[in-house]
Amino acid sequence: MDFSIKACDWSKGSANGFLNGKADVVVLGVFEAQTLTGAAREMDLVTKGLLTRTVKAGDMSGKAGSTLMLTEVTGIGASRILLVGLGKQDAFNQKAYTEATRAAWRALLATKIANVAFTLAQLPVPERTGDWGVRCAILALREVTYKFTQMKSKPENGDRALKKVVFSIDAADDKAAKLAVKHATALANGMDLTRDLGNLPPNVCTPTYLGQTAKKLGKDFKLKVEVLGQKQIEALGMGSFLSVAKGSVEPPAFIVIHHQGAGAKAAPVVLVGKGITFDTGGISIKPGEGMDEMKYDMLGAGSVFGTMRAIAEMGLKLNVIGVIPTCENMPAGNAVKPGDIVTSMSGTTIEVLNTDAEGRLILCDALTYVERFKPAAVIDIATLTGACVVALGHHNTGLFSKDDALAGELLDASKEAIDPTWRMPLDDEYQELLKSNFADVANIGGRPGGAITAACFLSRFAQNYPWAHLDIAGTAWKSGAAKGATGRPVPLLTQFLVDRAGQ
Repeated sequence: MDFSIKACDWSKGSANGFLNGKADVVVLGVFEAQTLTGAAREMDLVTKGLLTRTVKAGDMSGKAGSTLMLTEVTGIGASRILLVGLGKQDAFNQKAYTEATRAAWRALLATKIANVAFTLAQLPVPERTGDWGVRCAILALREVTYKFTQMKSKPENGDRALKKVVFSIDAADDKAAKLAVKHATALANGMDLTRDLGNLPPNVCTPTYLGQTAKKLGKDFKLKVEVLGQKQIEALGMGSFLSVAKGSVEPPAFIVIHHQGAGAKAAPVVLVGKGITFDTGGISIKPGEGMDEMKYDMLGAGSVFGTMRAIAEMGLKLNVIGVIPTCENMPAGNAVKPGDIVTSMSGTTIEVLNTDAEGRLILCDALTYVERFKPAAVIDIATLTGACVVALGHHNTGLFSKDDALAGELLDASKEAIDPTWRMPLDDEYQELLKSNFADVANIGGRPGGAITAACFLSRFAQNYPWAHLDIAGTAWKSGAAKGATGRPVPLLTQFLVDRAGQ
């Protein structure tokens, strides 16, 4: 897909030849019960009132999400115009813009149109500029065109017709919009990698496969990659991590990916991703219904892969390290049992009361490991608890941190990226629920506040640096007819890192 930018001032005639280009269609927005504005008004002039007549005839009401394709248009380079309803102008906001772009792409993808002139990015969205509109439109297009067909014997549908999009943009936004194209394309590529890894079946996407993926990523983008095997993990003393891997015939891996975008002495941001490539629950086995979706229990790791790919393609001037402990959680004669006590890399002993609370057992050793990097900040990402889904549903990712500055950065990034996140409590009183009579700490604290006590458990291993935890159990994938990985929270993480780099 080729994206380009053309500066246009619709108050000065035909906008630098934009309407005379070789596009197959021009995409225009029409507000509900409003006079035509901007590009639509100019288009109406050069087509001798075509849009006015269409609106007056009632063929396009401007209702949000509606579309109308006008064909055999004369007076401009394109033979067609796609009108997109924007709803009421005084209610037009970020959400309305996003819905309008999705409606436009769906209408275009239902045709054989290859080249598009897209004017919606110049629409007046409160607190947003045209470069944001370009970025949002590209991400929306990549979202609606994503399909996972790797495992089908006969891939559905052929190549899409749509090949080229030219965005009209205000001259003042020209430079920023060109950067937005680069960043949005990189981000979409990263999200696609995350989706692909999540959607692969667990007999393909194993810890070994993730290690191979890391090495390929390193080769493609000149990143330093280390993949530690069983003996190396044992030598590090990661008894908690290895206790989860015991029951599987698949060997565990501990993956470290380095993006060196700044000076060697600059403290890195570290992303730690939970990589359980399949979670049966272990001896505390899960119900059979829906267990196939436990292939998605590695999407914390998947989001680290996607983010590392995105920032590498962007050439982000920041040091970032991705750390991924990965294994399967399976029942077996030698699997860890409820009541077992294991010793973490930090020396903390852990009473395993539920083997299905395994994500925190692999993450705690990774959080200890990353101390060696003297990080500026550490963020762990995990499909950690069903309790977070109960608390927040499938809209907001749960954010836990005692560091107000770091939490604020992540919340700001979530708003910019339209990747909703909600800060949850992490009060010391919740730590009381993790007391054990026989070890330093228990791996669960009971049903009350389950997402909070899981975060409290992790916080014990993240005392030596600014730390935040993202529980993505409700946002990393969808169930039902739309089943599939979402690519979240790659937009949030990437925006956070872009902001940190000042790019």
